[in-house]
Amino acid sequence: MERLLRPSSIAVVGGGAWCDAVIAQNRKIGFDGPVWHVHPSKDGAYASVSDLPGVPDAVFIGVNRDATIEVVATLAAMGAGGAVCFASGFEEVADGAERHAALLRAAGDMPILGPNCYGLINGVDAVTLWPDQHGVVPVASGVAIIAQSSNIAINLTMQQRGLPIAYVVTPGNQAQQGIARIAMQLLRDDRVTALGLYIESFGDVAAFEELARVSAELDKPIVALKVGQSEAAQRATVTHTASLAGGAVGARLLLERMGIAAVTSLPVMLETLKIFHCFGRLPGTAIASLSCSGGEAGVMADTAARHDLTFPDLTEAQAAAMAPHLGPLVTLSNPLDYHTGIWRNQPAMAAVFAAMTGEDLDLTLIVLDFPDRAKCDDADWMITIAAIEQAAKGGARFGVLASLGENMPADVADRLLAAGIVPLCDFDHACAAIRAAAGPGPADAAAVLAAPHLPRTETLSEGNAKKLLSEAGLDVPRNVAGIPRAVLPAQAMAVGFPVALKAEGSAHKSEDGGVVLGLGDVMQVLEAAREMQAETFLIEEMIPGGIAELLVGVVADPAHGFVLTLGAGGVMAELMQDTQSLLIPATQDQILHALARLRIADLLRGHRGKPGAFIPAIMQAILRLQAYVIDNAADLAEVEVNPLICTEDRAVVADALIVRGRR
Repeated sequence: MERLLRPSSIAVVGGGAWCDAVIAQNRKIGFDGPVWHVHPSKDGAYASVSDLPGVPDAVFIGVNRDATIEVVATLAAMGAGGAVCFASGFEEVADGAERHAALLRAAGDMPILGPNCYGLINGVDAVTLWPDQHGVVPVASGVAIIAQSSNIAINLTMQQRGLPIAYVVTPGNQAQQGIARIAMQLLRDDRVTALGLYIESFGDVAAFEELARVSAELDKPIVALKVGQSEAAQRATVTHTASLAGGAVGARLLLERMGIAAVTSLPVMLETLKIFHCFGRLPGTAIASLSCSGGEAGVMADTAARHDLTFPDLTEAQAAAMAPHLGPLVTLSNPLDYHTGIWRNQPAMAAVFAAMTGEDLDLTLIVLDFPDRAKCDDADWMITIAAIEQAAKGGARFGVLASLGENMPADVADRLLAAGIVPLCDFDHACAAIRAAAGPGPADAAAVLAAPHLPRTETLSEGNAKKLLSEAGLDVPRNVAGIPRAVLPAQAMAVGFPVALKAEGSAHKSEDGGVVLGLGDVMQVLEAAREMQAETFLIEEMIPGGIAELLVGVVADPAHGFVLTLGAGGVMAELMQDTQSLLIPATQDQILHALARLRIADLLRGHRGKPGAFIPAIMQAILRLQAYVIDNAADLAEVEVNPLICTEDRAVVADALIVRGRR
């Protein structure tokens, strides 16, 4: 990829406005190497790639899909460095699969971006293989951005938030070069400080896991915006687990597991990248805020609370350092409204700002909105900027936050970044970015268990599901399945009263009136059976002493892996929505931590003097269910235990459902 990303010579193949734009943008950004135009009839252009005066390092191919394949083959034979394939009509369309394969054969070992992409912009070497206008300017260092949407990429280049952009790359269909592979190459450039990703689909999860390792080794953090629902969320669900987990959960879990900061909007991604560019990952979420307005201090406090940011109390030393400058009318607190008594007084402002730092603070923010320069004089605001720069020389992490994005002038943002101070825009975006930037780095986790795509599935009966889980070592009640109505009395007596009677043939028996619990004699069993529309039944022993009911389920998400969901179970599963999710394989510590975060955790531990559930039995059940998933991953779509009845000494599978690929 080196020659393609950082070329010394460029060829542009094709005519029309797109190819003209590539040539014009290289002139505009200041590319100093040759740019050869290839077109059979255009004045000053070379008739074919074979007529070029040299072998190009990078080529923008702006011809139709069939001609693209021919040009790629010629370039590969010549030994060209690589190419951007602009044309669409490959694997993203119904008749494009054969052309997709032909393109890969034509490229061989030569790197190609796309097809169906805009290409790349290199701001540190002044290179554009890009068929449109953009907002990237030459920089000495900056962040790299990879976006699966070319239009999103253009929009990001037009940002006016002060973010220095070193690279923008659009991988298109990722026929040959996937996001993760491109990202690893960009991170290894010493001039790249951090990476932003706009992801529509992960593709090769193992490649992303390798990217996370490279990110950790180089100490260059990554932030990602993942959009779209996974295949698991789009197909019809059978279990409660599937409806509770959904596809977005798998994407979030995958990003968390890899130590990639996950955000939900483009502005927050840009704000996070600015923090990463200035400071790398933040150690934590403890912040200080200073403003000359109580209103700003109040909004800041409320917004920070929504994003779980904390305001440590002032130390005696901090208060003592600020008091002489602020006087008796200012209440010393964090967030701090320092009033306007020190406005325009640079030494006093610098002293107050410097005092609001310390080992217990991860970032100190000064709220400052600039006036409209076309209507107002900003000289007083520039005094404040100088005071912040003076305070920042002590080495603390500082940020300047404009409550409205348009109130942060681009030249001020550039000046702040040059001084190692992060310019932030919008209370909510900034606080969300701080939260994202303070996330943990890549975990030393086992590779995610790949989940299959199963277009055709079958749902096992409860009896069969329980038999398989019993063989896997889970605690299953005594039961008899597949019982015709005529022999219900005998089988009920064999199991032993009281019993539960369940109608077979429904995945959601409780909703369909197919479950009756606590039947104490034969007559009650027969009466319950008469109310059920079923051919066969399952009878099982009742489990006494239940303290809590858990849902323990796993859904195969082909895009992200197997999602393990733990939550309040039984009839409360969807009503309470009290769940925590993990990717498989999950460690025992991760499972214990997830259980502790449930709202019903107090019930499991023992609430108001009542006995608690036997946590070792619960852990054993979850770990054995996970082992069953790992052993049967190739054809497993869903498995759910709901409820897992938790007693003082057992964790019993009261109901179970397994969905697997149809055989």
